[in-house]
Order: sequence, then C-alpha cells, then structure tokens
Amino acid sequence: MSIKEAYCRAHTNIALIKYWGKSDPVNIVPTSSSLSLTLDRFYTDTRVSFQAQLDQDQFFLNGQEQEKAERDKISRFLDHFRQLSGVNYRAQVSSYNHVPTAAGLASSASAYAALAGACREALDLDLTDSQLSRFARRGSGSATRSIFGGFVEWSQGSSPENSMAIPIDAANWDIGMVVIAVNKGAKKISSRQGMAHTLATSPFYEEWVKQSRQDLDEIKTAIAQRDFTTVGQIAEANAMRMHATTLAANPPFTYFEEETLTAIRAVQDLRAAGYDVYYTIDAGPNVKILCPASQMTAIEEALGQYFASEKIISTLPGGPIQILSEWTYDNND
Repeated sequence: MSIKEAYCRAHTNIALIKYWGKSDPVNIVPTSSSLSLTLDRFYTDTRVSFQAQLDQDQFFLNGQEQEKAERDKISRFLDHFRQLSGVNYRAQVSSYNHVPTAAGLASSASAYAALAGACREALDLDLTDSQLSRFARRGSGSATRSIFGGFVEWSQGSSPENSMAIPIDAANWDIGMVVIAVNKGAKKISSRQGMAHTLATSPFYEEWVKQSRQDLDEIKTAIAQRDFTTVGQIAEANAMRMHATTLAANPPFTYFEEETLTAIRAVQDLRAAGYDVYYTIDAGPNVKILCPASQMTAIEEALGQYFASEKIISTLPGGPIQILSEWTYDNND
C-alpha cells in the first residue's frame, strides 16, 4: 500500500490593510494588495494522506466527516498539487481548527495554508514559501498570508502567477492583539458573498481601493520605523473604510452587531484613558484590538467592565507554517 502523508500547522492572520474584492474571482486575484499580522493563539492542524487505494477524497473537520459540497472544495484544491506533482492518488484530509469556523477570525486562512504546507511536504514539492502561497490563495485568499509569520503583505501582482505573499517584518517587537469574540457563530453573509456584492454595487468601492493602496504604502513605512501608533491609526481607518463600502452597497448590509459597537466605544474609552489601542474588524462582528504586548494584561482587565472574560482573548504574533513531526489527534477520524 503506497501512502504519502504529512502534518502541518498554520496560524490565522488578521488583515490590517484589508483584502476586499477580487479582480479575478476564478483564480482569486485581489483588486488591491493587503497586509496582515499572523496570530499565535489561533491555528489549524492538518493531516493529508495521499493513498493509492482510495477511490475518492475524504475530508474530516474537527473529527466529523464533511458532506459532498465541502469535500468537493477540498478536492479542487488538492487537484492543483496533484497536477504539479504528477501523483494522482486520492487523499484523506483531517483538519482541527483551534479557532471558531466562519466567524470572521480567519479560520479558512489557517486551514488552507496548513493544507498547502502538508501537501508540499507529502508530495516532496520544490516550492518556496512565496510560491506555496500562490497555491494557498486558491483555497482562500487570506490563506496566502498565513504561510508566513509576523507582518505579511499579499502582493496583488499582475496575474495569478505573481499574486503571492511576501514577509514584511517578524513583529518581534512590542506588538500584541486582544480579540473580542462578540459572536463565535457562523456569519450570515460569507466574506466571498459580501465582497462580490460590494464590488458590484457600492459606489464607494473604487475610492476604497485607491485609498487602500495609499494606506499600504504608509503602513509599511510605519512598520519599518516601528511606529506603533501610526500602524494602529492606519489599520483602524482602513477597516472602517472597508465597512463603509458595505453600508453603501445595494442593498446595504453590515457585519456589525450591537456588541461590535460596544467594543468600538470601549477602545475609544481606553484610548482616552491613555492606552495606545486601535481596533480592526474583518467580515464578521468580532473586534480585534492592536496594542502593545506589554499592555495586554491591563487592557484585558479594563475590557472586563464591558465584556465577559470568555469573550476576551489575547495573542502575540504568530510564526510561519510548521511541519509537525507527529499527529496527536485520532487517526481514525
């Protein structure tokens, strides 16, 4: 029996300059470049096992076998690696998300980055990390950035061949993030649906793309200078501009919930009290607070007057994908 198997871990990332819209929906090429911070606390572990005797791909998520629609997505993703390697075996994929799925906390980013890393290892493919990020992109755009740790740019590129991730900075300075998990349930409008609708109908969209490109240049300069305050200010403004495009869509929609607004006010109150804190919000209700790592404990305590402790999660920057030497989950999943 011939088996090619590997295990990989990848961390989620939170975009500080948002990815919001595709110029090429088939190949998942964005309308503009984006920049993110990889997070240590949230990650996905994935095992891929290419087996000669399998007659179809199998996909297990958190120990539960997934239905055909989800399995077909994984099969299409695996096909890219099968085509490159010349190995045509079907595969069993087992993933464990240590992050709520479809809640706006980038679970798809860590999931597809982990699967891409496992496929490269199992099939012994000669791909650099940036080249691998092109493959991760085909599963989920944000997965491009989860190949690397720290601050990462997803360069828009001019074609599917050069739209890829580039590491910017290891973020090994006084950087942290406090996540306010307003709602860990699946969102009603997926990121994919939301960005397509916004691109097609929002009169603000074209200006948002133009401004986002300027934001990217400015935040990269601020990161190089380790100017935390400017990084935070740019990230906060960029996030709110993205959400403004959804409010201007036709029909309009929002990912905000009542507690999202409470979290925004809490950050503003903390800033007025002297904390150097800034919020960012992706396609979901949860709020992420960029802050100095040295202030995280105090910020958690201060947020306790607004939210239950189980909704407040602190994290440091995360690293790049990691090949695991053993699989600690149930292999019979």
